[in-house]
Amino acid sequence: MPRTNDLDKPPAVFLLGPTASGKTDLALSLAERASFEVVSVDSALVYRGMDIGTAKPDADFLNRLPHALINIRNPDEGYSAADFRRDALSEMAEITSRGNIPLLVGGTMLYFKALLEGLADLPATQEDVRQRVLDEAAQIGWPAMHEKLRLIDPDMAAQLHPNHSQRIQRALEVYYVSGQPMSVLQAQQAVSELPYKVVQLGLWPSDRAQLHQRIELRFDQMLAGGFVDELEHLQRQYVLTETMPSMRAVGYRQLWLYLEGRIDREQMRASGIAATRQLAKRQFTWLRKWPELNKLEVDFNEAGACNGIDAANLSKIDRLLRELVR
Repeated sequence: MPRTNDLDKPPAVFLLGPTASGKTDLALSLAERASFEVVSVDSALVYRGMDIGTAKPDADFLNRLPHALINIRNPDEGYSAADFRRDALSEMAEITSRGNIPLLVGGTMLYFKALLEGLADLPATQEDVRQRVLDEAAQIGWPAMHEKLRLIDPDMAAQLHPNHSQRIQRALEVYYVSGQPMSVLQAQQAVSELPYKVVQLGLWPSDRAQLHQRIELRFDQMLAGGFVDELEHLQRQYVLTETMPSMRAVGYRQLWLYLEGRIDREQMRASGIAATRQLAKRQFTWLRKWPELNKLEVDFNEAGACNGIDAANLSKIDRLLRELVR
């Protein structure tokens, strides 16, 4: 039920879920049930040319169901949670002005959190500090950097997996630049309330083994569909390094090592699948703690195809949407 102070706010729907759980297909189904317009919540889909390795919806699908905040940056450019919040709020306002409902779809949980709660006023990145962190990580590895973070900011370190390199990097940068732990600066930031009443739907695969099978199948399909050629083309088109946010996306970082000859093809495939499974595990960790999440169980058949949302969950969705727009 909407809170009393939400009654005068326009409606919005969040659709969250782990990677490969069927969010895109459900978004299309939802768009057929109400006047939705989609805003992508995915830190990799923002990049042009990164299509195969991100499982980006193809042109035909996007013609049927356009997504805002896809293909808005080149792979040699950065894109932060603050950038996302600014852009998403702008897109949401335009959708609302057209009399439609924003449907925010994706698996980048940090972006959803930034949208819901706002962001602390953190110091800007300093290139020399950033490079110092990256150089040290190249020498000792991200688990050791995570341990360094634990000593200076245990609260932030507890939220991060030892291999979550981008967020460990940023937390260390903030400490080195400001002299204060990132968790302390965030706690000092007043929550910036989202000016929407929101229903949050979370896809929840009922069988983790089935999800793992689907992840493996999808990664193999990406390789068969030209994933390696895609990265080689991007390397020719842009001046890229393996430390750029785009190239640290799951799948791309493993292919980068393969193209440099540091691992063989089978190692690349195995590590890419393992990294995607780890991503799903981190997303589940976020979702377990997510407030006001309406879980929607989903299962897959033996071939890895999504069997969709059952009748009970569809009825639940319809009820939630009626409450949202009344």
